[in-house]
Amino acid sequence: MAAKVPGSVLAASGLVGGYGVARWTRKRPLGGVVLAVAGAAAAQQWRERAGGKAAGALSVAYVAAFAGSHPLAKKVGAWPAVFGAAGAVALTSWAVADRRG
Repeated sequence: MAAKVPGSVLAASGLVGGYGVARWTRKRPLGGVVLAVAGAAAAQQWRERAGGKAAGALSVAYVAAFAGSHPLAKKVGAWPAVFGAAGAVALTSWAVADRRG
């Protein structure tokens, strides 16, 4: 089933879902598992659709969005920061990989 879900959706879901799981369970490592599994699935989609270099660059963008959402959250709030990061990664993923497929 994951093969039919675009990488942009997987990546955005990983960022939002990872934060949601960490927040609601109060177990940050569990949120990290969600983040990692979705990121790995997205990277596989990116590799299939756009090649290894694009998948590598998008994976870096995914991790950077996760890291960047933390300081942004101090300025705009946690959920807006997470949704902003997820939207940025999803848009970038669509532009680089998903619109090709």
